[in-house]
Amino acid sequence: MTLAISMHHTFSYAGARLNVYHANKGEGLPMHGHEYSHATMCNAGSCKISLENGKSLVMTKATQPINLPAGIQHEIVALENDTVFVNVFADGKQS
Repeated sequence: MTLAISMHHTFSYAGARLNVYHANKGEGLPMHGHEYSHATMCNAGSCKISLENGKSLVMTKATQPINLPAGIQHEIVALENDTVFVNVFADGKQS
């Protein structure tokens, strides 16, 4: 079970909203979905992105950001302490 966390930082830039999360092992964003797509990237540590269809991906800072399509349930969980991940979406959308 993923222990839910809150954003560490959030800001808008050039029409994009960036939500920055700092998480320790087992923390993250439990299964949820949105009516809009967003990109996710891991900037430090590692995290696992799990989709409602059972597919998953482990991300590190070396992993290219991924797009999470609208309407797809997903979960993001830190696999180690001091993990930092960022969700990027069009400004005006809610996370």
